[in-house]
Amino acid sequence: MEALEEKEAQVAAWLKKIFGDHPIPQYEVNARTTEVLYHLSERNRVRDRDVYLVTEDLKQKAKEYESEAKHLQDLLMESVNFSPASLSSTGSRYLNALVDSAVTLETKDTSLASFIPAVNDLTSDLFHTKSKNEEIKLELAKLEKNLTATLVLEKCLREDLKKAELHLCTERARVDSRLQNMDFLKAKSEEFRSGIRTAEEQLSARGMDASLSHQSLVALSEKLEELKRQTIPLKKKLESYLDLMPNPSLAQVKIEEAKRELDRERKLQKQVGLFRPDEK
Repeated sequence: MEALEEKEAQVAAWLKKIFGDHPIPQYEVNARTTEVLYHLSERNRVRDRDVYLVTEDLKQKAKEYESEAKHLQDLLMESVNFSPASLSSTGSRYLNALVDSAVTLETKDTSLASFIPAVNDLTSDLFHTKSKNEEIKLELAKLEKNLTATLVLEKCLREDLKKAELHLCTERARVDSRLQNMDFLKAKSEEFRSGIRTAEEQLSARGMDASLSHQSLVALSEKLEELKRQTIPLKKKLESYLDLMPNPSLAQVKIEEAKRELDRERKLQKQVGLFRPDEK
C-alpha cells in the first residue's frame, strides 16, 4: 500500500513537472493507471538523464574546441602576427567557407591532406548513390510494368468472374426447373403406379387372369420383340428360297412352317395389342 502511495506521489510530481502551469488532464486514478504512469515517468527520467549527459558532453567538447581555437589564434598571433579579425570581408567569407567545408566533410582540420580523402570518399559515395538510384529506377520500372499487367489481369479476372456468376445463375435456374420437372414426373409416375396397382387389384378381384396383368403384358411385349428379331433371319432365309427353282414338296413344307410361325406371331401381337393398357 505504501509503495502504491509513493508511486502515486511520484506520478503526480512528474505530471506537474510535465504540464507546468497548464491543468493536468483528468484520468481515473487506480492501480493500473498509476502503474502505467509510473513506468512512463521512470522512462522519462532515464531519457532526461541521458539527454543531460549528452548535453553536458557537448558543452565540454564546445569548451575544448573554443580552447583549441583560442590556442591556435594565439599561435598565429605569436608566429605571423595574424588574427581572423584582421581579415577583409572577402577573406572572412573564404575562411568561413573553408570551416563550413571542413565541418560538412567531417575532417579533423582544414589542411589539403584532409580535404582530398574526404572529397574522394564523398565522390565515391555520390557514384554509389547514383548507381543505387539507377537500380531503384529499373526496379521501379519493373514494378510498374508488373503492376500494369496485374491490373489488366485483375480486370480480366473480374470480367470472367461476372460471366461465370451469370452462367452459374442461368445453370442454377435450369437445374431448379429440371428438379421441379423431375419432382412432377416422379409424382406422376407414382400416381400411375398407384393407378396400375389399383386397376390390377380390381381386375384381380373380378377374376382376371394373372397373365393379363401389366407385368405379364410387358413380359409378353418383350417376348414379342424378341420373336420379331428372331423372325428377321427366317424372313431373309425365306426370301432366298423364293429366288430358287421351286421344289414342290420341300417348298410346301417350308411354306407351311413359315405360315405357322407367322400365325403364332400374329396371334401374340393380337393378344398383346388387345390388352395393352396404354391403348384406348
